[in-house]
Amino acid sequence: METGPQGINDNESKTIAVISYLTPIGWIIAYVMHHNNKSVFASYHLRQTLLLMLISLGVYVVQTMLLFIPYIGWLITLFSMVLNIGLLVLWVIGLIAAINGEEKPIPLIGEKAQLLFAKIV
Repeated sequence: METGPQGINDNESKTIAVISYLTPIGWIIAYVMHHNNKSVFASYHLRQTLLLMLISLGVYVVQTMLLFIPYIGWLITLFSMVLNIGLLVLWVIGLIAAINGEEKPIPLIGEKAQLLFAKIV
C-alpha cells in the first residue's frame, strides 16, 4: 500500500474524505479520524463538505423563516426546492471526486471552501 507525503495510507485518506460527505455526523467522525492522521487529500474534502453543509443549513433556515409569509410561501418553497436540487448535484460531484481520489473542486463553492477554512481543517 502506498502512503502519501505525510505517511498516511491513501486508502485511509480516501475513506476519511468519503465519510465526510455522508452526514453531519459522518463529517464529525471524518474530522476526528483526520485529526489523528493528517492528510492533504482528506483536508481538501473536509473543507468542501463543511461549506456545503453550512450552505444547506442556511437554505433550510431561510426557507423555514420565509415559508409562512402569506401569498409567497409557495414561491419560497419552490425556490428552495431548486436550490436543494442544486446542492444535491454539488454533493454528488464532490462525493464522486472523493471516491475517485481526486482533489477536484465542487463547482461554485470548492475554491471558496479552501480559502475560508484553510486554517480550520
